[in-house]
Amino acid sequence: MNKDNAQRKTVIDALLTNETINWQEVLSTVISAFDCTTGTIHFLDEKSGLLKVQAHQGIPPFLIPKLSEIPIGKGMAGIAAERREAVEMCNLQTDNSGVARPAAKETKVEGSIAAPMMLHGTLYGTLGIGKPVPYDFTKEEVSDLLTIGEKISAVISG
Repeated sequence: MNKDNAQRKTVIDALLTNETINWQEVLSTVISAFDCTTGTIHFLDEKSGLLKVQAHQGIPPFLIPKLSEIPIGKGMAGIAAERREAVEMCNLQTDNSGVARPAAKETKVEGSIAAPMMLHGTLYGTLGIGKPVPYDFTKEEVSDLLTIGEKISAVISG
């Protein structure tokens, strides 16, 4: 996170202690904290085994149906969930690895990261953010994103 790191962590923590969590507000705060423009929060649906979108920002409307349910192992979020580790791309627009789905390029995002939301070894979902420019997230930023994912997991695990 940038220079307002501690302040933003405090804001995110406060949002997660509300009786009713506004996931859109949590996502917007995370996106802002990392100086990003787009993002998604997906929760793992135990019954279907799919990642289901809980909040999104900056995603073109025609892509919403494609990211509403994501199988484990598909796309950045699905691969982050499968590997149980953050998956990052410096420039999604020029990536040829096959990790990002072809439609992902329509977001116009370049630097992007998807992190698993885990607590005590259990997967609860994924948190993804992106920038409109090529970008490599620092180790500290990856660690902060994973920590936020743990905090979200603690809330949704009850």
